[in-house]
Amino acid sequence: MRHILLVLSVVFLILTSGKKSDKDISELKIGVMSSMDFVPLAVAQEKGFFNKQGVKVNIQKFYSANDRDAAFQSGNIDGTVIDYTGAIIQKAGGVDLKITSACNATFCVMTGTGSGIEKMEELKGKKIAVSRNTVIDFCIEMSLQSVQIKPDEIEKQEVNKIPIRLEMMMKGQTDATALPDPFITIAASKGAKILTSMEDLGYAVTGFIFKSEAIDKKSKELKAFYLAYNDAVEYIHSHSKEDIKSILINDIGFPDALIDSIKLPRYTLAQMPQDKDIEATIQWLQQKELIPAGFNVAGLLDNRFVKQ
Repeated sequence: MRHILLVLSVVFLILTSGKKSDKDISELKIGVMSSMDFVPLAVAQEKGFFNKQGVKVNIQKFYSANDRDAAFQSGNIDGTVIDYTGAIIQKAGGVDLKITSACNATFCVMTGTGSGIEKMEELKGKKIAVSRNTVIDFCIEMSLQSVQIKPDEIEKQEVNKIPIRLEMMMKGQTDATALPDPFITIAASKGAKILTSMEDLGYAVTGFIFKSEAIDKKSKELKAFYLAYNDAVEYIHSHSKEDIKSILINDIGFPDALIDSIKLPRYTLAQMPQDKDIEATIQWLQQKELIPAGFNVAGLLDNRFVKQ
């Protein structure tokens, strides 16, 4: 009998060794805003892919980039989706962060119904609403550069809030602006015209950042997080918009009537940013004197969690 109990004890130890209890699993706290980059995370959460991969993810939604950045810098969240301009400005300012993967949301330069503008070349000398020194400004200037228009050959109007920029464009108070979805789809439904997109120009402008401390302490959780992220991307590829309709309406902010009009980004399995996107962002920020001329890209990227 004693021998049997000993054998059973050994078997139990073998079966349970290396298995993490729920108490041992650290929670990943991720900040998001209502952007198309949030969709795979919302799918992973709704469909149970995080649970399947054995990771607890606390998604915290923000309605202001400033609030999101403050939460990240104070350590209230481990990571967030952010544009490369914002990530690099924070890194240059001393925040110990790493970009761990690229995201897929795009931005479009659009013009209102009554503008009479049909193509990017016609924006020379026109008024364009921007949020200065942000990803919106970057998108506008990269788009103008693609048709050989210099920044000083347009009139920039400083308008930080996206809904106000959209309203101004539709009322003819500005000739053009840059928008993300769901505002692209809403504007197009009202007759606005897309002149170009970052996708058309070959730029990706957003990605995930995590604090270096979180990466070091929660590397297993991050690996599981990205496995779940990839599960969500594959789900999106194999299902219709109808299957994620509630996410598009409740989490992203699309009106129900416009679901059929939505163009989903080309979501990719988790991968690192392309060098050209990071280099273009750094060069632009240096030209604006928003980061030092000697900014060193070394230490900005961490590629250990995604396939190369």
